[in-house]
Amino acid sequence: MNNTIISNSSNAPGSSWLIFSLLTVGCWGLYGAFLHSGQMGMHDPVNGRYKAFLCVGLAYFLTAVLAPLAILWFKGATWSFTPGGVAWSLVAGIVGAVGAFGVLLAFGAKGTPAVVMSIVFAGAPVLNAIYTMATHPPAGGWQKLPWPFVLGIAMAAIGGCLVTLYKPAPGAASPKPAISAPVASNVSSIIMPGSVLPAARSPNRRFRQDCNAEGL
Repeated sequence: MNNTIISNSSNAPGSSWLIFSLLTVGCWGLYGAFLHSGQMGMHDPVNGRYKAFLCVGLAYFLTAVLAPLAILWFKGATWSFTPGGVAWSLVAGIVGAVGAFGVLLAFGAKGTPAVVMSIVFAGAPVLNAIYTMATHPPAGGWQKLPWPFVLGIAMAAIGGCLVTLYKPAPGAASPKPAISAPVASNVSSIIMPGSVLPAARSPNRRFRQDCNAEGL
């Protein structure tokens, strides 16, 4: 009996899956906002999305190529890959990259991160559930699905529709500080060192000049 208890406790899933799931929630929850900031930070309305996508690819290379290679090398794993595993993994990578590029295209079409990512994260679980149940039918068939599961899928779909239909209007852009034009300098009011300015004529000098002009 003691052996049975020890065996059951060792096979218990534990809570590590929940920690890793919350890690994914945190990363993917900030993914759209960071991606939008990267696109806007390029200061290139035409090609900024492609430059940001290139940087995403570089980040994928660091985290999804170099890091797994290092882990496999330290663990002394074999380097044999099955064709089916390679094919499905490549398809998953392509689908993920196309999805990331779709997010950038949505941002380029004036979609805000709050609305775009809300639609993505509301629709993705619905599609994932439908595909998973179609490829791996539940025990007892679709009729045996628990109603909270079906209700959750329906609420996710409704939430995506509500976010799309009632998205908040963008806030007014903050006014840029006005740049005052340079004031034209009055040359006559500035006395440069060594410069000689015409002196104002006095009344007596003006009178003498007028008399000479009339021949008096």
